[in-house]
Amino acid sequence: MTPALAVANPRPPQALSLRAALPSRPRLALVDPLLRRNRILQALTDEAWARMAPQLQLIECPTGTILEEPGVPSPYTYFPADAVVSLLCVTHDGAASEVARVGPEGMIGISPILGGPATSNRAVVQTGGHAFRARADGIRAEFESGGCMQRLLLRYTQSLLTQMAQTAVCNRRHSLHQQLCRYLLTSIDRAVSNTLAITHERIAAMLGVRREGVTECAGQLQRLGAIHCSRGHIAVLDRTVLEANACECYGVLRGESHHLQAAV
Repeated sequence: MTPALAVANPRPPQALSLRAALPSRPRLALVDPLLRRNRILQALTDEAWARMAPQLQLIECPTGTILEEPGVPSPYTYFPADAVVSLLCVTHDGAASEVARVGPEGMIGISPILGGPATSNRAVVQTGGHAFRARADGIRAEFESGGCMQRLLLRYTQSLLTQMAQTAVCNRRHSLHQQLCRYLLTSIDRAVSNTLAITHERIAAMLGVRREGVTECAGQLQRLGAIHCSRGHIAVLDRTVLEANACECYGVLRGESHHLQAAV
């Protein structure tokens, strides 16, 4: 039986006082550099940004915060800045496995924008940080206007579907050793440092495997000099070793990420 994802009862996302700091031009020029990273917001035209800026609110997203639940309509969408969010498929017995991850390249809450009543996945903050929050009806109105927001979100949806499909194949066809390398690489690609605040137990829950298997594989990678494990943290020391041990799925995901960056 795969382990259930244990999520603490976190405080809700905390809004920060940033209204006066929102710039009148795109690229989030007046915001701290770490919070300038959301590529969808960066790519907005001046006209779209002028409409969007008053709707955006910078919020804190502590690790473990649940942003969306399956089947529950959410009034908000989220554009991660330096936070990373896991999209989880939850079974009736409470077990959960990750089907996709969203960082500064994307957004949380695409289902209602595309006309769906609610998401089918749980969205949990995996790496604490910040995100820009906006009401879903405002983003949907901007999307339906047919401008750059529509183009950006449709392109991002294609990237998200590719990630979900590749994750499903990887979890079914490739070894845990390869899956762990893929997981660490895709985590570092979205992070602001080479050290991840994560436990073997949480990685096991994300991958839908036993913790002992993750610990064994992590030990092998540590002996190869690829990572260093300490209590609650994993530091990536040599990503070339991880890339050499990962399956082709990481290459597909990285290529899709590059295509997404080029499109926006």
